[in-house]
Amino acid sequence: MRFEAASRETARPATAGATGTEHESVIDQGPRSGAGEAYFATHGDPRYRVHRYELTLDYRPGPNRLAGTARIGALAGDRPLNEFALDLAEFRIGRVLVDGRRAHYTHRAGKLRVRPGTTIRARAAFTVEVHYTGNPKPVRSPWGGVGWEELTDGSLVAGQPIGAPSWYPCNDRPDDKAAYQISVTAPSVYTVVVSGRLLTRSTRASNTTWVYEQSAPTASYLVSVSIGRYDTIGPLEPHVGVSQLAHVPARLVPRFLVDFARQPEMMTLFEELFGPYPFGEYTVVVTDDALDIPIEAQGLATFGANHVDGSRGSERFVAHELAHQWFGNSVGLASWRHIWLNEGFARYAEWLWAERSGGRKAAVQAAVEHGQLGSLPQDLLLGAPRPKLIFDDRIYARGALTVHAVRCALGDASFFAMLRDWATSHRHGVVTTEDFVAHVARYASRPLDELFEAWLFREGLPPLPGVSSGWPGGPETPEPHALPPRRGRLGWPWTSGHGGSSSG
Repeated sequence: MRFEAASRETARPATAGATGTEHESVIDQGPRSGAGEAYFATHGDPRYRVHRYELTLDYRPGPNRLAGTARIGALAGDRPLNEFALDLAEFRIGRVLVDGRRAHYTHRAGKLRVRPGTTIRARAAFTVEVHYTGNPKPVRSPWGGVGWEELTDGSLVAGQPIGAPSWYPCNDRPDDKAAYQISVTAPSVYTVVVSGRLLTRSTRASNTTWVYEQSAPTASYLVSVSIGRYDTIGPLEPHVGVSQLAHVPARLVPRFLVDFARQPEMMTLFEELFGPYPFGEYTVVVTDDALDIPIEAQGLATFGANHVDGSRGSERFVAHELAHQWFGNSVGLASWRHIWLNEGFARYAEWLWAERSGGRKAAVQAAVEHGQLGSLPQDLLLGAPRPKLIFDDRIYARGALTVHAVRCALGDASFFAMLRDWATSHRHGVVTTEDFVAHVARYASRPLDELFEAWLFREGLPPLPGVSSGWPGGPETPEPHALPPRRGRLGWPWTSGHGGSSSG
């Protein structure tokens, strides 16, 4: 594989206050919740940025044995580096090279600390190469094990939020996006699916090597691998510009064809609403095992056998995972404090799909979710949740209600223009809650400070949006969903200048 060096001029600065001394003293300066708790303080190193990972892996499913070489292209921040850290779980390290020369290292408690023979200059490009072997397994988190997990026959990666180090060395920060090239060799009876575009597949003896490329900037937790015995389906209905493939156990193919039949329609709708699909392909994997929830990755979503019933019983999850390609993957998080920007928007996309496909209107679903939230504890700050609550379902529901509150305040014409511009202007970037508040202000006819204060930074649940004009920042009329005169390709309302899809 060819390694692409980056110029020094493209280096991004390290976090202010980075000293190049003891790692913990640097990373513990990151974002905190409203209760003052740090988000995954031991993960990542802000003193450098990665621009490219090249992973060469050999995996044996029977003994669950992984042998890997990671070649990492990185850029130092504003200060020289006499040492730096990568996140990597319990693997045996063969050797570590920095710019082709052996480096000193220590590896314990999930941190691979590297001290190069020569100090790396400020804003200089450098290369790290790590050779490692071992038995990959999930890493511990407040939500149980996350990362590489064995299936009945195969394996998968569920990386969110801190599972990436379970299978490769990385700078495990959601804001440190990079390009990837990943080669996986496995027994030929298995299909290997990786986030990105399949470049080559070659078979030698009883093994097959699969090489994938993800050129779009990708957060470490959004890189996934799935290995199993799958039939390949697709493309799912032709769609200009976006390849949609699926890898499904043979016994589940008939059900899958029913349950995912409307995914191409979702793609068309979401392109109208959110702008062009941000990646080159979208792939779905269905495992032969049951999964608690579907797994999000960049350009890839993994569902369990229990999500395929032949009656579209999990269709909202299909919409949710597809929407994440815009909100969460392309428009990524500057830190985990802003998780509602991922999950609230993806949940609201479920409601938008339901509106379009003959289900409940978003206003009706908002009333249902609001009623359910009102019966739950009121101890959540949506804009700065405690770390253990970032995947609480209240984040999803209250996040979607916040989006709906903005829709009610702006009216449909301005809301959908705002939503599309948000997704396109921050394409492949990272954002904060403050970025979103400032973005919305450009489309509002009056200040919405009280709306955001109530929904994001107070624990108590505000009144249901759109019921009356008395709630903070509410609309002048209770029903803001009158249809503008022009419609998009799927019948979605648009005003002049804010419609269409990437295919025209």
